[in-house]
Amino acid sequence: MMMALFGWGRLKERVPSDGNADGTGLFDPIVILHALDRAIPRYLNRVDRGELIFPAFKRTVADEDGDVRAVWEHTRLEAMRYVVMVPKRDFGLLFEPARQSQILKAFLRKRTHTKTSVDFTGVPIDDLLNAIVAGFNWLDMCRAAVGIQQPSRSLTDFKNVAWLAEQWWAVEGAVPRCYQMLAERKRPPLMLYLIWLDYTGLAKEIASAAIYGSSSDQVPAERTFELSAAGGALDKISRLQRAEDPSELL
Repeated sequence: MMMALFGWGRLKERVPSDGNADGTGLFDPIVILHALDRAIPRYLNRVDRGELIFPAFKRTVADEDGDVRAVWEHTRLEAMRYVVMVPKRDFGLLFEPARQSQILKAFLRKRTHTKTSVDFTGVPIDDLLNAIVAGFNWLDMCRAAVGIQQPSRSLTDFKNVAWLAEQWWAVEGAVPRCYQMLAERKRPPLMLYLIWLDYTGLAKEIASAAIYGSSSDQVPAERTFELSAAGGALDKISRLQRAEDPSELL
C-alpha cells in the first residue's frame, strides 16, 4: 500500500458530485469533502430511522444494504464521520500543500488515544488529528469484531505512512511538485488523500470479513447458505479482491 501512495496513476475524469462518497470522480479534495458533507448525514439519518443496521459490519446479506459493496462504503463513512464533525472546519489543513508539513509533523508528535468518540477542543489542528485517530480506532474496533488478527495495527501502520509523507514534503520544491501532480491528475501525499486511502483499505478488509468470513480467499462453511443466497459468491469475492473502491462493485 505504501509503495502506491506517491505518484499514483491517472484517475477517472472528474464528474459533478451527486453526494455519494464513493470514488467515482472524487479527485479534487473539496469535491471529496462536499460529497462527505452530504453522504454522511444522509447515511446516519437512515440509521436513526431504523432502516439500516449499525455498524455496517453487523449486517448479513439478508439485511438492507447487506451486500459487501454497501458494507464497505458505509464502514468508510463511519470512519470519516469524525472528520466531518470537526467544528470551525479549517479543512485546508487536510489538503493545502503549504500546510501539509504542519499537520503531518503534528500528527507524528501527537500522543494518540484509543477512543471512538472525540471531545473537541476548538483548536482546529488538534480537533482534526483527534478525529483522524478516532476514525482509525473505529475501524480497529470493527476489525476486532469481525475476527481480523492484529486488529490494532492500523494506526501504527498509518504513522509509517505519515512519516514517509512528511519526508516527501521536506524535500525542496515539494509544493510546486504537488501542484504539478495535481495538474496531471495524480495524487500527492496530502493528508486527506492519505486517510481516504487507508480508511478505504481497512473498510474493504472489514466488509470482506463481515460478509465472506475472515479470509476472502476461502468461503467458510458456516456461511454457505448466505453466499448461495447472494449468488455468484466466488465471482463476487474475486471482484472484491481486485477493487480499489466500492464504486467498482456496482
